[in-house]
Amino acid sequence: MPGGRLTYEDRRRIAAWLAEGLGYAEIGRRLGRPTSTISREVAHNGAPAHYVADHAQQVSSDRARRRKPARPAEPATDEQSPEVVRGFVDQFSTLLAATGLPRMTSRVFVCLLTADADGLTAADLVRRLHVSPASVSKSIGSLETMELVARQPEPGGRRERYVVDDDAWLRAWQADTGAHADIATAAQRGIEIFGTETTAGARLGTMGRFFARLSEQMSGSALTETAVYDALTVLAALVHADRPLTPGILATALDWPRARATAALDALQRQPAIADPLALRTIGPQTYALTTRADRLSPAQRAALDQ
Repeated sequence: MPGGRLTYEDRRRIAAWLAEGLGYAEIGRRLGRPTSTISREVAHNGAPAHYVADHAQQVSSDRARRRKPARPAEPATDEQSPEVVRGFVDQFSTLLAATGLPRMTSRVFVCLLTADADGLTAADLVRRLHVSPASVSKSIGSLETMELVARQPEPGGRRERYVVDDDAWLRAWQADTGAHADIATAAQRGIEIFGTETTAGARLGTMGRFFARLSEQMSGSALTETAVYDALTVLAALVHADRPLTPGILATALDWPRARATAALDALQRQPAIADPLALRTIGPQTYALTTRADRLSPAQRAALDQ
């Protein structure tokens, strides 16, 4: 189900679509999953060209078996009295709400964050927060969409428990990084539309540089070393060819599977900093070329160089 853990059938579809050359965003759309879920799944199990559903499923099963069993609830102390806990939840959720997260969603998240290892059921959340089941359900849906919360079946029962797992922070980090990179890319397109000499182009240039630097600083391990290497190889191929190329032509010239060339192009689009000071440009259906980043030189610098 969307928001739950990937199934074996999901992984078989991912492998098949990678082989067809689909990008992470399209695969995520078809599965009803965030792009970050697909990129993380592939990164954890090798480069796109080497992703195998059976291997990925085995790795996931092994990881699940290694998880620590739920800890028994700790006895309440003075510091963990209901009043103190409630006060902390309210204070922390207020801080999260200030970042843009809805207040009720913030309260549900902090409640799960401070729960025992086996998480809480929807009924537990209703009881602790004194809110309606509908409010809890809506908040859980939002948190699942952001991949901050996972659901697990309750042993021996029909209900589900909600937990904040160890990968929540990596997923949140990567989601923010991807959003910043998308803004930088959109700003770059705006510069091409309005022109670098215009007021709008100058504003978009400042904005694009800011979000590009933010994305570069946050990107960390968002791409595997293999993915970055492949992206740089495609960059070199485009420079050497000095003409627009399609994924098929790149794959043939580099002696790669088409999916590998497509994944490398996708990496260059998702993280433009890899190609800096160049930029990947789509000039037709599945046709790519290189251009210089319009925000690297000011109008005065370009004018001086053109003399």
